[in-house]
Amino acid sequence: MTDTPSNAAQLASPSYRLPALDRDFLLSDALRGVRFQLEFEKAELALKAWGVRSTLVVFGSARLRPDGPGAHARWYEEARGFGLLASLRGGALRDDGGVRDNVIATGGGPGVMAAANRGAWEAGAPSIGFNITLPTEQQPNPWTTPALTFRFHYFAMRKMHLAMRANALVVFPGGFGTLDELFEVLTLRQTGKAPPIPVVLVDRAFWQGAIGFETLVSQGFITLDDLELFSFAETAQEIWDALLARGLRPERPIGTKPEV
Repeated sequence: MTDTPSNAAQLASPSYRLPALDRDFLLSDALRGVRFQLEFEKAELALKAWGVRSTLVVFGSARLRPDGPGAHARWYEEARGFGLLASLRGGALRDDGGVRDNVIATGGGPGVMAAANRGAWEAGAPSIGFNITLPTEQQPNPWTTPALTFRFHYFAMRKMHLAMRANALVVFPGGFGTLDELFEVLTLRQTGKAPPIPVVLVDRAFWQGAIGFETLVSQGFITLDDLELFSFAETAQEIWDALLARGLRPERPIGTKPEV
């Protein structure tokens, strides 16, 4: 009788690994769709556990600092003030039945994002950070709620989570990333792919200098009606007032009817 050979090669084979524990398999091209689903579900379950029904999304430059040059410091402080004001008045502090509305949500990084999250933290409210993996690793700012601090590989899934609960979009001055997020939402609004949420651009002079909205109209690329998709504000209080004027209802998602 011959000795039974060792099964070491079988045990070491990648095919023998449990699929859920096989990193090479999970990161393969064939599993890209599954990874999309995982990125959606992980954040979705955490947000539901915290009762986050709706958000106020704040965009702006990651390069702003509270001691920055020119208007940078003012923009930082207005973002911080808005995070505080909106968290106190919007419904993020409510915890009756686990439902929270108008929770501050940002990209989770520094600059304007940190300022808005910091304001929410100072109000004692939860806030969300939707971070993204970048070539130079983005670090989450220390003001987001730890259990609501997420990291994404796919920009598309991150954008989906930023948009799908948004009751409003507040956009501070920023660069390519800020412009990308702004025009993503404006395009969704223009084409009717997103509900009519308020969009407020902070600092009219900056935005009119950065983007020739009137030129787009004069060339026929957008219509005058498209300029009604957003409004301008200068301060945290003006942002809040503009959101209310454009349909935001504290403690109730836009598009829902009040309870009777």
